Formats: sequence, structure tokens, C-alpha cells
Amino acid sequence: MPTLLHIDSSVWPGDASASRAVTATFRKEWEAQHPDGTVIYRDLVAEPLPHLDGAAAHAGFVPADDRTPEQHDAFALRETLAGELERADAVLIGAPMYNFTIPSTLKAWLDHVIIMGRTAGAEQTTTSGTPAVVVASRGGGYGPGTPRESFEFVTTYLDKALNGALGLEVEFVVPELTLARTNPAMANLIELADASKAKAHEDAAAKAKVLASRFAA
Repeated sequence: MPTLLHIDSSVWPGDASASRAVTATFRKEWEAQHPDGTVIYRDLVAEPLPHLDGAAAHAGFVPADDRTPEQHDAFALRETLAGELERADAVLIGAPMYNFTIPSTLKAWLDHVIIMGRTAGAEQTTTSGTPAVVVASRGGGYGPGTPRESFEFVTTYLDKALNGALGLEVEFVVPELTLARTNPAMANLIELADASKAKAHEDAAAKAKVLASRFAA
């Protein structure tokens, strides 16, 4: 049965988070298709990862058989996280926009799993071709033609990191204007926000069905 790696990084819990709500929709549909499958779940807020340090970074450039015991210890977390990614048949990531880019907790995960010569930096990596769906929520509007289009560093960065570095087949689901119902200055955008939210949940469910069908028994 297939394995889904599900990562959430919003600081807000449950339905208070647009990205968590949409990743939950995807996961519910995925599990409906594969009730006996495996889900590896990492909540990067409930259990934040340490930032990559020099010892762990250096160990990644030393062949496994040549590492000292200290280097093996330093690399242990990277080995665990990279192994989870390598075992996954599909990847689901909740990536809300904070200050125009991804949460630092998600960046920490990427720093650990991007390992040159293994998951990255080769023509064919250990993660090449794995499908990934990223729920990139944002409080405002940053789409093409909007005044803040040039401030959008979530999908632009993650496309380079997930596709360009790790070789994942990345698709984005983008619920936007998520602050419209709580920010009086955005009251005129509530209808658009509600439409974006509904479409994000529909897209997430549809993408889950399509990906799940690729791993039908």
C-alpha cells in the first residue's frame, strides 16, 4: 500500500489555519482511497526541527562508510527525515505565507532533507519523480497582475527547492485572501476569499483522488 508524507507548518491549529484545513481535505480523500496505506505525519510546529548545524551539514558530504561516530550522530536526524521522504509515494505540504515566504520550520526541514549526491545534486536523485502537492495559503492576493505579485516567494521558492533540487513533481493549491473575514480593510474581498477557499478544497480533493489512483492495487 502507498505511503503519504504529510507535513504541516502553520502556527495556527486546525481550521484556524487555511493550509491545515486544506491539507486535511487532501488527506481525508487520500485515506478514503487507501484506508490501509501509511501516512507519515510531521507537524513542524508541534515538533519543530532544529536548524541545520555545521556538523550535520558537513556529515552530508562524507560517504556513510567513512563517517566517524560523531558524524553519524550528527547526521542521524537528516537520515531519518530523508528516509521518510524517500519512502513516500506522494508528499503533501502545508506552506502558509509568512512575511512573503515560507515558515522557518519548513525551511529547516528542507535544509535537512536536501542532501547533495543523494536527494539533490544528481541527474537522478533518490526522490526524483515523487509527486508533491503544496497548499500555499496566503492572507492577501499575490497572483499575476496584482500589486504584490513581486512579493510572492512561497511558490517561486518551493518550486526551485522541491522540483529543482529534490526532483519532485510539484503542484500547488493556493487559497488566498484568507484574512478577508477578519480584516475590516478587506471586507470587500470576502466573496472572492470564500470562492478561493472553496476552490482550494475542491482542488485538494481532486488532486488526492488523481494521485491515489496512480497507486491503485
